[in-house]
Amino acid sequence: MNRSLLARAATIAATVAAITVAVAGPASAHVTVNPKEATQGGYAKVTFRVPNEKDNANTTKVEVNLPTGSPIASVSLKPLSGWTAQTETSKLATPIKSDDGEITESVTKITWTADANSAIKPGQFQEFDVSLGPLPETDQVVFKALQTYSDGDVVRWIDEPSSGAEPEHPAPVLKLAKKDAAAPAAAPVAVANTADTTNDDSGNATVYGIIGILLGLAGLVAGLLAYRRAAQSR
Repeated sequence: MNRSLLARAATIAATVAAITVAVAGPASAHVTVNPKEATQGGYAKVTFRVPNEKDNANTTKVEVNLPTGSPIASVSLKPLSGWTAQTETSKLATPIKSDDGEITESVTKITWTADANSAIKPGQFQEFDVSLGPLPETDQVVFKALQTYSDGDVVRWIDEPSSGAEPEHPAPVLKLAKKDAAAPAAAPVAVANTADTTNDDSGNATVYGIIGILLGLAGLVAGLLAYRRAAQSR
């Protein structure tokens, strides 16, 4: 009877493990921007999350392109130890009006380059913080990104979203909601003093994994009780 009981327990435990792996497995390792939504006309601190998808090379450089069609007047970078950040500006076809006058150029590219000891290694990721604003009055902002590896490979995260299946190399997308007319205008946010509002995708996976384990344990207990009742009736 003990062997049969152990066999049943092992079967249920294996099922629990399979469910846990299914629901708590890592999400697709794409370059993403977090949070995924902000407000038109406001300021936001966004984080570009860059995972290393290779097992035999390090990520040494990350480039993020800002759209020229809907330029952003203010772009501030948070210093990151071990990484050098540079920005490139371009002339605007249509100047941006601001309280300080017209702005005739804006940042159109940000490049982060790692030193010898700070590259993103296999199984790791890095986050790059940027303060942006005022955000354009568009439905979304698409940040096309390039990820350079130590073996010379460059992954181009530039595919724009579509109504079909997710592209192989989707670009990071920040959705923009219309500003509530009754709400006060948002003030500029200093990156260095802003609490981290990054959405942690792995947190959802952890929650689902815990739920799966609890459900599996409940099934294990129920199975053992049923077996015990059956054995007592015999």
